[in-house]
Amino acid sequence: MKFGNRSKIRANRSMKFPYATVSFFFSGKVLQKFNVEQCCYYLQNKQFKTRYQRQPNNPYMSALLPCPRGNLHSSMRAHTTLSKYHQTTTPISKQTSFYCNASLSSATVPSLDKTDFLKLQNGSDIRGVAVPGVEGEPVSLPEPVTEAIAAAFGQWLLHKKNAGSRKLRVSVGHDSRISAPTLLEAVSRGLGVSGVDVVQFGLASTPAMFNSTLTEDESFLCPADGAIMITASHLPYNRNGFKFFTSDGGLGKVDIKNILERAADIYQNLSDENLMKSQREVSIKKVDYMAVYTSGLVNAVRKAAGGLEKPLEGFHIVVDAGNGAGGFFAAKVLEPLGAITSGSQFLEPDGMFPNHIPNPEDKTAMQAITKAVLDNKADLGIIFDTDVDRSAAVDSSGREFNRNRLIALLSAIVLEEHPGTTIVTDSVTSDGLTSFIEKKLGGKHHRFKRGYKNVIDEAIRLNSTGEETHLAIETSGHGALKENHWLDDGAYLMVKILNKLASARAAGEGSGSKVLTDLVEGLDEPKVALELRLKIDKNHSDLEGRDFREYGETVLQQVSNSIETNPNLKKASVNYEGIRVSGFGGWFLLRLSLHDPVLPLNIEAQSEDDAVKLGLVVANAVKEFNALDTSALSSLTRS
Repeated sequence: MKFGNRSKIRANRSMKFPYATVSFFFSGKVLQKFNVEQCCYYLQNKQFKTRYQRQPNNPYMSALLPCPRGNLHSSMRAHTTLSKYHQTTTPISKQTSFYCNASLSSATVPSLDKTDFLKLQNGSDIRGVAVPGVEGEPVSLPEPVTEAIAAAFGQWLLHKKNAGSRKLRVSVGHDSRISAPTLLEAVSRGLGVSGVDVVQFGLASTPAMFNSTLTEDESFLCPADGAIMITASHLPYNRNGFKFFTSDGGLGKVDIKNILERAADIYQNLSDENLMKSQREVSIKKVDYMAVYTSGLVNAVRKAAGGLEKPLEGFHIVVDAGNGAGGFFAAKVLEPLGAITSGSQFLEPDGMFPNHIPNPEDKTAMQAITKAVLDNKADLGIIFDTDVDRSAAVDSSGREFNRNRLIALLSAIVLEEHPGTTIVTDSVTSDGLTSFIEKKLGGKHHRFKRGYKNVIDEAIRLNSTGEETHLAIETSGHGALKENHWLDDGAYLMVKILNKLASARAAGEGSGSKVLTDLVEGLDEPKVALELRLKIDKNHSDLEGRDFREYGETVLQQVSNSIETNPNLKKASVNYEGIRVSGFGGWFLLRLSLHDPVLPLNIEAQSEDDAVKLGLVVANAVKEFNALDTSALSSLTRS
């Protein structure tokens, strides 16, 4: 079984808006496994490194054309030389055609069932292992599986949109992971077979992908009917996955399960007989959508500053992208606003993440941006996770704005604009934050469940019932604003902070990050903050065949019962997740993980002794549960 003798790839550009059109024909299995060298698809990871703030051209829109994966022969020829083509990062300036003799590999597609597909669900995301080589982590997201998932999303979208004869289009972007080029090809093939047009954005951020479903600009092939972001957030280099969007927002757990079930059916229903029945032209276009997205961020800051062209002129702001997809923020957002960005670091996309984990919750990552701020005597530091849906900041003195402090800062900004509004957070926020929001800022704190989608959906629900809320935010750095379509956008959160800097200076209210530091003055912060993870051994005889979730719920009930007889402790009167208890000048929250056989235990206290007392309460309550690994708790109480 082969591709047609020629797979033709044509690139063309209008006078103003460049894009590449790719048409390739294949007959055969929708979920095919190809073996190829990456011929004309993507610059190798190291080759596409560039310091964004120094590079005049946009690496988010390199002239990189996809070539169908197959056994590519030396007879491949091009109207422009391939070596020259690989050296450019400029948009295509003329029509260019490539011809590839490509044949399918005879590799056997692995046998998988619906259970295997459903294991890829991670809440409202799909995640798996995409790169081999890590012991004990077999690849679970190969190209055939990826193609099936993409085809299932296309099928789901056609059903949801009730498109009829109207041709739908789906935008696809990815972060800096080393498996991104391969998965982007596979996603594009799967989408094409489902009957939708594909618009590739290349290196992009998760928020930009959702934004593409809202933007109305046909020059950039927007709005997209749906969008896929290829990412696994801050997970190690060998992982990858997908986030899905429509104009209604990110897909929820039910929709993800539906898509995976469809994907399993598509995968299973293939046979040698129907392999020969499918022949479809796959239309792929490439668009520099990041230019649209970053322009929106720039304009938001200018508007907040009364229309000033360079409202951040003189501010020294350093960015740490952790070698993820957020390097654009220095050159494409801060510099057009007049900010100095020297000292910014790890802006180059590198999917091996050689410097630190791109994660605002990671101590090493926060130490890195703090050091950059202090070494460069900067006014502010900004750090992003891999796909830019989370962020944190550091002031000029090295004080971090993350977790409770970031929520306090954004709450202060939002409550200035919307007095009395409700702030929705996840369950592990501190009692001090509640007091700050309600007593100092005059707002209302609605503490809900863990999971950014849970927090956002709860904020939307509250608004629908008439309770005004404008901010939904997790301690992880996921934050969404009503004004920004409830999109959890790390870049937009930082724009809200920049708006405050710019507007304060324009109004003569102060300059520098002290404006921000003053906003969180009065936040009562704990001296000790811990998170311990009590793992459930799913194979332990103590479970007696029960699901780990049922076992975990039994543990929680036992802890709850033990609190009733302790006069030093008080259960939270309103609580949506696990059991939250105050006492000994602090509090603890024991809950069941959303996805894993783990009971996370969060403890905050004003001293180590008080933290130990709270730990002992839990330790005594769970000591009869033999399938529960309490070694972390034992280490705390022994101390």
